[in-house]
Amino acid sequence: MLYRTSGQFKTTYRSDQALFPIRQDAILLGLILIFAWAILPFTASEFAFQTLLIPVLIYALAATGLNILTGYAGQLSLGTGAFMGVGAYACYKMITIFPEMNLLVAVLASGLFSAAVGVMFGLPSLRIKGFYLAIATLAAQFFLIWLFEKWAWLYNYNASGAIQVPNVEIFGVHFAGPLATSQAQYYFVLVVVTLLTLVAINLTRGNLGRSWKAVRDMDIAAELIGINLLKAKLTAFAVSSYIVGVAGALFVFSWRGAAEPNLFDIELSFRVLFIAIIGGLGSILGNWLGAILIVALPVVLNTVPEVFGLDIKSATVEHINVMIVGALIVFFLIVEPHGLARLWALIREKLIHWPFPY
Repeated sequence: MLYRTSGQFKTTYRSDQALFPIRQDAILLGLILIFAWAILPFTASEFAFQTLLIPVLIYALAATGLNILTGYAGQLSLGTGAFMGVGAYACYKMITIFPEMNLLVAVLASGLFSAAVGVMFGLPSLRIKGFYLAIATLAAQFFLIWLFEKWAWLYNYNASGAIQVPNVEIFGVHFAGPLATSQAQYYFVLVVVTLLTLVAINLTRGNLGRSWKAVRDMDIAAELIGINLLKAKLTAFAVSSYIVGVAGALFVFSWRGAAEPNLFDIELSFRVLFIAIIGGLGSILGNWLGAILIVALPVVLNTVPEVFGLDIKSATVEHINVMIVGALIVFFLIVEPHGLARLWALIREKLIHWPFPY
């Protein structure tokens, strides 16, 4: 079978803890990267870029940020949408105040503002946890949305209250604004998402990631073995909010093109949370699987009825989409709490041991 592991020996601790302990995993990832970098950009249509590829990348990045906080550190958050808004508005202000600023620098720097806000609202985690912490982050959600609406300086006193992405170019190529092509936007998002995904993988596999997992499993025991709860929880909020803030900047500058405060409301927070739950909490791969499912599901529901000649209204399709997502959440919470990532792990294990049943 494709996952035959005979001849692959682990003779050192380093090889046993490698990112790809099985050679086939590295090959599979290499093929996926080649497909994403060299094939899709030249074969995908405008529709595919705008409805599938770019949103999958952005939502997967946002879910990665949330998963670091909730899946790895065990700190509940319902303010993801608002933290994405902080990154989007911070990037907009930097680009408008400093028009010559490189877009990549602005997007990466916007996460710093979101990280600062995330740490500020993460301070209650030192005293409260669980449901009460979720309520505290929910308060951050409502407060930040109110701030986006009332602080006119954030949207440059625009009468509509919305932010409009200007044309931004790097080396003569427009990567944001009305003149930017979908292919350029896709490549820009892919570069940022690839970079931050690598950072997230290494953080979760290192000492910091192990301290987050210890706090998640039992914070009292973690403190007894010498883990600084203040450092562990606040770094989780900082790293999570940073990644989410960068995702928010990409959400507006590389996909939407414009944004109003209600774009970052509680619905966006729940959507990212659903991606993390369905994909699998505590898993980087799960963020991608969940994002693909959540983003592709409405597209499939809209195209399948047309193939069979059925006339279904868009409102009905939206209701069906919500019901399916709700049913999937209930299913995974009951049957497989670790989500799609765990299902893939089981399939992979079966392939490794095939034809034996264990």
